[in-house]
Amino acid sequence: LMKLFHMYLLLTGLVAGDNIEPDKGMEKTSKERETVKLSCSYSTNSENVRLYWYRQYPNREPQYLLYRYPPTDYEDTSDDRFHSATTRTSTELTITDLRLSDSALYYCALRVGAQ
Repeated sequence: LMKLFHMYLLLTGLVAGDNIEPDKGMEKTSKERETVKLSCSYSTNSENVRLYWYRQYPNREPQYLLYRYPPTDYEDTSDDRFHSATTRTSTELTITDLRLSDSALYYCALRVGAQ
């Protein structure tokens, strides 16, 4: 069984009212080859929002998984097993075909640009 833990990051450029946090119950235990979803909720007054997902292994630096620009359907993913669905208030990471190496700490990140 694999455990996928879940954290969050706030990136530079934030102002009061910008927030992102993991949804409750986001510690997942899964088996190999399954599909798992991790989600975060966010709030911002900015129209210029970028959402990122990273993962981190113990004593290692965070590893980029994907980037999404919500006003469009643009997604840049590091691996076709990672995809994200995003709304105005949430971002969800889907990992398909789980592997033992997916057992890690996952971060959702919100970056807000200038208005």
